[in-house]
Formats: sequence, structure tokens, C-alpha cells
Amino acid sequence: MQEAIEYLLEKESVFSLIIEKYGLPVIPKRPQGFGTLVLLILEQQVSIDSAKAAFLKLKAAAKKVEPEILLNISDEEFRSVGVSRQKTAYIKALALAVVNKEINLESLANKPAQQVREELIRIKGIGNWTIDIYLMFCLEEPDLLPLGDIAIINTIKELLNIHEKEAMAARAVKWSPYRSYATFILWHYYLKKRGRTISY
Repeated sequence: MQEAIEYLLEKESVFSLIIEKYGLPVIPKRPQGFGTLVLLILEQQVSIDSAKAAFLKLKAAAKKVEPEILLNISDEEFRSVGVSRQKTAYIKALALAVVNKEINLESLANKPAQQVREELIRIKGIGNWTIDIYLMFCLEEPDLLPLGDIAIINTIKELLNIHEKEAMAARAVKWSPYRSYATFILWHYYLKKRGRTISY
């Protein structure tokens, strides 16, 4: 991490200001596999806290968050633990893809990021944001900027006065090959400024 941070501090002065004010960012890590992808589906467009609460209720109801088990849980049971009809469909689509061996989640760690994206994007309900977070948190991909993340977009607008996604992506080219670490710094600023603490 130190090499990445030093590189970014040379490339973008605003990162120095963030670290001087708020310290070093947390580098999020999550286990690879089905359970984390289910949690990421739940996190789409809602807060991490509310998604985690739904995930823990689902885990308690199912005993284990495994594809075969979730496929046998009724949609009504999903709703009773706070999972929407749409997200239930997404979770079951993922579970079915695993059970039918359409995707091997264990194999993703040995594949390049683009191939991981191509395999996961075929599953209904898994889009680029979910894949970006999985690549960064679980597979430790060092060079991603998730421009589907509203906190990242708003922070870049605020700190760098860049308002178009294309311009954001262009600016971030100079952060490569450590764009993921730049993302962690930007998230760190977003949360600290709002007095929020998140357990990834």
C-alpha cells in the first residue's frame, strides 16, 4: 500500500490534503465467493448498513448462504427479511448460475480482471458496480475506478470540480496503475467528512 500511496501523492495534490486531514484510508477486504456477491447485490443502491442488516437476517433464516439453500427459499421468505422482489430474482439468478456450473466463482481469482467482468456481467442483476467492488475488495485488483459509485462521483465533483464521467475517467488515467487505491482515499474522505464509520 505504501508504494501506491506515495505514487498517488505525487500525481494528485488533493490526495495529500485528504491524508493530512484524515490519515491513511482503510483498504477494504472481503472473502471471495458466493456470500460476498449476495451481499453486494443487497448493497446495490442502498446503504451498506441496511444491506448488511438484510444479509444477516437472510443468513439467520437460511442457516448458510449457499446457492442450493437460497434457491429453495421462497420469495415470500426473502421479502420477510427485507429483500426486494428484484434483488431476490438477482440472488436466485446468481445461485442458479453457480449450481448449473455456468460460472465457477473459485476460478475467478486466477483470471484477469476483464475476463472476470465478462463472466460475471452475464448474470442478471450483476452490473459493473458490483463487479468493480468484487474485483477491488475480494480479488485485490489495484487499478479500478468505480464510476458507478455515487460517493466517488460526488467526491470527485467536490474536490476536483470535474462533473462528467468521461472527464473523471480521463483525469484518473494518471492515477494508474493504482486507481483502486485512489478510490479508497476518495471513499475515506467521503466517510470521514460525514463522520461515518463503515465496517466493510
